[in-house]
Amino acid sequence: MITGFHHLTAITSNAAKNVAYYTKVLGLRLVKQTVNFDDPGSWHLYFGNESGVPGTILTFFEWAHLPKGTPGIGGTHHLAFRVKDREGLLKWKRRIQDFGYHVNGPFDRKYFESIYTNDPDGLIIEIATEGPGFTVDESFENLGQSLLSPNPSQTKAGRNDALIAEENWEESIPVITAEMSLNKGLHHVSAISSDIIRTDDFYQDVLGMRRVKKTQNFDDASVPHWYWGNQNAEVGSIMTYFEYKQGAYRPVKMGTGSTHHIAFSTPNDETQAEMRENLLSKGLRVSPVMERNYFRSIYFNDPDGHILEIATAGPGFAVDETPKELGSRLMLPGHLEKYRSEIEQNLSPLEQ
Repeated sequence: MITGFHHLTAITSNAAKNVAYYTKVLGLRLVKQTVNFDDPGSWHLYFGNESGVPGTILTFFEWAHLPKGTPGIGGTHHLAFRVKDREGLLKWKRRIQDFGYHVNGPFDRKYFESIYTNDPDGLIIEIATEGPGFTVDESFENLGQSLLSPNPSQTKAGRNDALIAEENWEESIPVITAEMSLNKGLHHVSAISSDIIRTDDFYQDVLGMRRVKKTQNFDDASVPHWYWGNQNAEVGSIMTYFEYKQGAYRPVKMGTGSTHHIAFSTPNDETQAEMRENLLSKGLRVSPVMERNYFRSIYFNDPDGHILEIATAGPGFAVDETPKELGSRLMLPGHLEKYRSEIEQNLSPLEQ
């Protein structure tokens, strides 16, 4: 059973710049400093809300040697954080711009409004409002049953981009206020498929998720854009895909500024084991259960090769630090502790 997202993991070229952006600009908490358990010479940094609740977590590997990544088939296009309402959205636009980063929007996406920006490595970040929700054009019972097009004014051809660019909050936002907090975590994640019907079969029949919306890319009406989520179609569980046929679009190039994998959350070891057996019964290649200290994970791929993970909700990030101390120092799993001195020497400094 998938309840929503657990985390999304991306790649950065510079850990210090990464920490500064996500803590000082976006106001997330660095909840864990550790290393990639499969590559102990590289940072693995976790950001989230104050306690690191699943669904609020964004993590990064620092792999400075990699070239810049590009979105494509078999990869993620962007991730979206959630904010309460339009006022919070406009405050974020002003705050991010005041830090020197470009922002597009706010755009009316029918089911939410959103702005877009990029982190220092170029990762596309969207901030989306929680409403008005997916039932604005079909009932809850009928979600995802009909192909629904955007209103003309919501499309790239029909909107007034000059007017949209001018809209902003009047005053600077030096402090992140309650109504603009990103502590509720992810809104949705959008990836790229070469066959939307095959992807639909995968998410419904293999992962047991619910199709929530069939629509089109509001910026290119020729491109299908479908949504899946948990059975309640809740924000924070929504995975979306754009369809670009093979040959009509490039394959993903993983590198800095791109997503490495997406992790869905399941309540416990038992539900994870059930899902693993189901994935194997469907003919998928699935990793053994991997111990990640703060959760346990299995890995597999979507039909286009995108790396997916199912992670347990617990035990959580306070297993080796108190809630107050989260993210304050390098934490290593037991089998790497004896190499601490060597590991610390090889890691880049987190302070700029």
